[in-house]
Amino acid sequence: MFTISNCLSFARLPLAFLFAYGSPMARLWAVLLAMFTDSIDGFVARRSKTATRFGAILDPVMDKFFVYVCLTVLLMDHHLALWQACAMLSRDVALVLFAVYLTALRKWKNYPFRSILWGKISTAVQFMTLIALVLNVSIPPMFYTIFIVMGIFALYELFTAERVVIKK
Repeated sequence: MFTISNCLSFARLPLAFLFAYGSPMARLWAVLLAMFTDSIDGFVARRSKTATRFGAILDPVMDKFFVYVCLTVLLMDHHLALWQACAMLSRDVALVLFAVYLTALRKWKNYPFRSILWGKISTAVQFMTLIALVLNVSIPPMFYTIFIVMGIFALYELFTAERVVIKK
């Protein structure tokens, strides 16, 4: 459980609190470090042959926790409108819908958890958006619709991959 890769994933927990209670510079460092740990934890797990199902679940959970804390703080600080935060969470809505589907068909236990391309892209764009918001970069409201599109693509990718898994 306490592999280097899992420790990198767990590192996003204190980074979320740094974001919540830190200065703008501390917030920037929190996002940059969270982005860095997210980009290398899976690589470290594969390279050191310590990849586990627990780690495959922990990584996205820590990503979501970090992003949710950041979005909550940015909402409270009025750097983000509620609809913009909701749009940024579109991929997570897709994941919940897919989880409901798996649960309803009793496929949850046998489903091979893995990352998906649109999940990785969405997380990267979330992190870049957080950096822009921390730096007070003006983001056009229409930009946030990209998260809705990525959520739809993520849901499509999940259903397509699930059908391939079932055929095997």
